[in-house]
Amino acid sequence: MTTTLREESVGAGERAASGPRVGVLALQGDFREHAHVLAGLGAEVSLVRRPTELAAVDGLVIPGGESSVIDKLSRTFGLAGPLREAIAGGLPVYGTCAGLIMLADTLLDAIAGQQSLGGLDVVVRRNAFGSQNQSFETELDVPALGVAPVRAVFIRGPVVESVGPDATVLASLADGRVVAVEQGNLLGTSFHPEITGEHRFHEYFLSKVRARARS
Repeated sequence: MTTTLREESVGAGERAASGPRVGVLALQGDFREHAHVLAGLGAEVSLVRRPTELAAVDGLVIPGGESSVIDKLSRTFGLAGPLREAIAGGLPVYGTCAGLIMLADTLLDAIAGQQSLGGLDVVVRRNAFGSQNQSFETELDVPALGVAPVRAVFIRGPVVESVGPDATVLASLADGRVVAVEQGNLLGTSFHPEITGEHRFHEYFLSKVRARARS
């Protein structure tokens, strides 16, 4: 049975029943923070740990955390194959930090045996900004989200080393390093909008979910 946000007592709003069905991969990482944001934006949110729960949602968020652990647990729980199939089938998916690593077609500095789900035509380097005590905040110009800059928090974040022809850059740092990309129904950011009160990326993602649900 799908574990709903309300059942997990992490703050579903009264509007949730009429919103799109969005899952948050809840194997490891800051999945509850994403769930709170999505519920506040009117989505019906489920925590996804099993293939049956994945099959019940219209979109999925892969949270930040430790990408190698998320990879191992996705295989242990029998989710890796269904996730790849869902991504290939057009399921809208948003990956933040470790989630971006999971969506990348190619990884640099991966640990031995680490796998990604793929889907984004990008090369991503793990832990590109150093250790956790080197975390930082900055403002980013993201034209797709409007004129106001996005406040971005980087915590042991990855960076997009190169972008293939199928993907599009949404945001870069002042030094040119790419930190946000999209490709069709897929969206990835190196940073954590779920912990700063910056909801525009989640709103942008939900627009993809709603558009696919209507098609």
